Amino acid sequence: MKPKAIFNWSSGKDSALTLYKILKDDQFEITSLLTSINKEFQRISMHGVQVSLLEKQAESLGFPLIKMEIPKEPSMEEYSEIMSKTMNDIKSQGVTHSLFGDIFLEDLRKYREDQLQSVGMKAVFPLWKQNTADLINEFLSLGFKTIVTCVNETYLDKSFAGRIIDQDFIKDLPENVDPCGENGEFHTFTFDGPIFKNPIAFEVGETVKKTYPKPKSDENGENEEYIFWFCDLVAK
Repeated sequence: MKPKAIFNWSSGKDSALTLYKILKDDQFEITSLLTSINKEFQRISMHGVQVSLLEKQAESLGFPLIKMEIPKEPSMEEYSEIMSKTMNDIKSQGVTHSLFGDIFLEDLRKYREDQLQSVGMKAVFPLWKQNTADLINEFLSLGFKTIVTCVNETYLDKSFAGRIIDQDFIKDLPENVDPCGENGEFHTFTFDGPIFKNPIAFEVGETVKKTYPKPKSDENGENEEYIFWFCDLVAK
């Protein structure tokens, strides 16, 4: 009998490629997708994608969806409390593993592992330490299609928001930007590919600027805010 697992679904390319590999390996029984939602705006945290499109993804993928609602600006204590309650509820259904698409952020991996260990579950990272240039090329070669929904202006300008990721996109990335955006340079919404029963229909809306205060430890006397550009996607 395969162990039961929850899949942490961000709606983007890394999640899609990870899910593809998990399904191909057939080592886990995926019970549902888990996605963090901004409770106030009803959008996927950081990606900025509307919940209606997330729900269409889950339907096309054929998995139940668990939406973990997070306050607009939660403290670490609030976030950890919500996460702990959610994972305990999931564990009570016989789920023993939690699957992630993270590639090389050590501190994030340790945080996830520690959180899950506290509730008696294990974290699994199928893409861990793999070459990100190879991963994005594999993603495209498999026929996945994804659009950039959010860019961090520290690394990329507004023009990258709303672009479909293809070889031209990859060539246009500055040298200091990871091709998978693994350092938070950009986030995506995957709308088609081999794991979807049907493509997700949407229209590209406006691109808006949003600012977030930097933690005191990140301030260096220059800009005290993080600037992000979000490309809105509207379900058809």
